[in-house]
Amino acid sequence: VVLDERRQIARVVFPHQTLDFAQQEGDSLEADLRRRDFTINAIAYNLHQDSLVDPLGGVKDLAQSSLTMISEQNLRDDPLRLLRAYRQAAQLNFAIEEQTRDTISSLAHLITEVAAERVQTELNYLLAGSDNQKWLKLAYQDNLLSLWLPSVTLAKLNLLGNVEPAAKLICVSSQAELSLAKLACLVSAVPTEAREQLINLKYSRAVINTVTKALEYLPQLLAIETSPLSLKEQYFFFQGVGEVFPTLAILAVASGVKQAEIAPLITAYLNPDDQKAHPTPLLTGKEIMEYLNLPPSPKIGKLLTEIQLARIEGKITNREEALRYIQLTSPK
Repeated sequence: VVLDERRQIARVVFPHQTLDFAQQEGDSLEADLRRRDFTINAIAYNLHQDSLVDPLGGVKDLAQSSLTMISEQNLRDDPLRLLRAYRQAAQLNFAIEEQTRDTISSLAHLITEVAAERVQTELNYLLAGSDNQKWLKLAYQDNLLSLWLPSVTLAKLNLLGNVEPAAKLICVSSQAELSLAKLACLVSAVPTEAREQLINLKYSRAVINTVTKALEYLPQLLAIETSPLSLKEQYFFFQGVGEVFPTLAILAVASGVKQAEIAPLITAYLNPDDQKAHPTPLLTGKEIMEYLNLPPSPKIGKLLTEIQLARIEGKITNREEALRYIQLTSPK
């Protein structure tokens, strides 16, 4: 698979691993290694001599769990490396060497020169990590986040740290939903502003819709202790939230909503037979039109909703009762 035609980088996929191959840059192997980002990524292996080529002390930095830049110019050449430092440190549980971190901070403004798709990829890696709050806070302190995520604050990063404990509390283990809840912590709490920020980072429509819908419905759950949802309100809540509910539930508990307050909603969502969360119609629109001799109109949709609400409230349980209900309640 060709990864970068211009730089002649390709990937070979094997059943249990992948190998990336790149054309040597520069007049020698050492020259190529000196163009890399960090010393630990500037180590080569000589197949013929069964030995390492390590002109920049990468092996020593590996042993010391230190992420050390090769040069400031190398970071300038590809400013994505500024953010990648935090991602690699997070993945390897390394410390970023002091001078390297100072240099990254001084060059942080260059991150705006990087294509949004590349920034998004590194951000996604950070969000997927288990110790991401620590590294995102450091990246924020070094001015790397606010240029792409202008609403991010330390308070939001603290909220992000609550996401994994919240997910465990309500037994949500999906990494995708965890990452989406974390992403929602980093953008504006105003759905329209959050949408623009995610569009700027080139997120997919599905991700944007999930995050913004979770933010849109979050206030309802934040107020649930003092304003519990009626059966009718629960029905419309689930109709609006749909499959975004797990992400929303994580975000709500992370934001301080008590598990007990949303437990009934979680139970309803997990029960495929619950008519509030997963309604199954007793009648079709065609059957209503034939029974009441009505033409197609918005009234049919309203009647379908009324039937479902009556079913949720226990007023009707089957098709025959639904027909009698609309006959009695429909205007003559």
